[in-house]
Amino acid sequence: MKERRVKYSLKRQMAKIFILLMSGTIFMCWFVNVFFLEKYYVQYKKDNLLEVYYLLLEVHSGDSLKSGEIEQQLSNLCSIYNVNFIVTDSSSQTLYSTYKDPQQINMQLRDIVFERDNQSKKIITATGDYTLSYIKDPYSKTEYLTMWGNLDADCFFMIRTALDSIRDSVHMSNAFLLYVGLAAILLAAIVIWVVTSKITDPLMKLADISKQMANLNFETKYEGNSRNEIAVLGENMNLMSDRLEETISHLKTANLELQKDVESRRNADERRREFIANVSHELKTPIALIQGYAEGLKEGIIDDRESLDYYCDVIMDETHKMNHLVKRLISLSQVESGADAMQMERFDINDLIVHCIQSFAPLTEQQGITITYEECSGMYVWADEYQTEEVLRNYISNAVHHCSGEKEIVVKAECNEDGRHVRIRVFNTGDPIPEESLERIWDKFYKVDKARTREYGGSGLGLSIVKAIMESMKQDFGVQNCEDGVEFWFELENGREQEII
Repeated sequence: MKERRVKYSLKRQMAKIFILLMSGTIFMCWFVNVFFLEKYYVQYKKDNLLEVYYLLLEVHSGDSLKSGEIEQQLSNLCSIYNVNFIVTDSSSQTLYSTYKDPQQINMQLRDIVFERDNQSKKIITATGDYTLSYIKDPYSKTEYLTMWGNLDADCFFMIRTALDSIRDSVHMSNAFLLYVGLAAILLAAIVIWVVTSKITDPLMKLADISKQMANLNFETKYEGNSRNEIAVLGENMNLMSDRLEETISHLKTANLELQKDVESRRNADERRREFIANVSHELKTPIALIQGYAEGLKEGIIDDRESLDYYCDVIMDETHKMNHLVKRLISLSQVESGADAMQMERFDINDLIVHCIQSFAPLTEQQGITITYEECSGMYVWADEYQTEEVLRNYISNAVHHCSGEKEIVVKAECNEDGRHVRIRVFNTGDPIPEESLERIWDKFYKVDKARTREYGGSGLGLSIVKAIMESMKQDFGVQNCEDGVEFWFELENGREQEII
């Protein structure tokens, strides 16, 4: 599977989103400030002018304009709101003013009231009692928010506040907000980058752990100290890693066992085919001979008694070989299948060896073979006596048929160094077994020298029976080439008295 690389970093995406949100928020505030703050400020000043106007009405209707209390109240309002006003009578006499030089302002009021200066004013609101407009001072070139009108038929007023100060404040406010916003964005970008790193670094660790898990490496574990959702995810990934490792281990073990089982079945099938082929081969020759000689007898091709006896001897000999082969196959099958259960008993191995050697005496004397054995009475073993005799007979029979040179067979029985087992050795002089055949001589029907084995009627099953018996008793056995011959051996459990108490 192709490894997927990180194309869009979560850290960069989160930082970008937060920075854009904050930048957009600050920009919106700045935009609103630029386009609406001045209007809001002007509206606020309109309300200030109206408040002063209503106070003037109250004072004028009470006929106490020049009282000290009202003067103080108006003075406070003008200071707070940054507002100036002037009140005159019909003869242009200044009744009250917050200006230091009311004469010039008085003239401007008369020009406005009698509409002598229409070029410099822009009316905002006009009622029967007052008019509110933008008016530019022709002398100072300053624009004012101005309210003028009549308090009564003989009393005129003008209240105004400079707009330049408002615009300066708005401009200053916009500039300040812009600089503060830029600084805030920069500071927020740093903070956001650090915060997102705190969030994304553990996620990157988890991503690396998942990558290691995908490569079946379960050694890397999450080691975060936090108690948030990421830590819970990390702990769950650690648990998943352990369980995956355990599951894969079980699967590998099961797979290995399955492979062994498949291999065992394949080997069993191969051995079965080989066994059938070998049995067919072993039976083919005697069956052919029996068939041929029987057909000769039936067709009456024999004229004398001597030929008849020869034909019958051949048939009987081949029948005997087939019978012997079948018996050995049955014996081998019973041992391998466990049908012929081992009867473990304690017996003197010396007596068994002497008995076997004596049974082979006619054959060894006929072939001029000398069998040597040093008797050691009182050497007891634990084993199946009948099956042990079968093993020993196969070894001695094999030694007799392959003995050459000095034609000597030596049988020994001795305790191992550990004292727990007795090893029985059967040595015969003659040619060594080829190295490539040492492991295969225990296979069914395997013959090192097929021509020679055929001479004495060997079937290639003797050592296979030895192997099956010794494996059933769970004891060691083997063969080795010596300087002037070959030695076969097997071991049995020592049966000394102290071992059975």
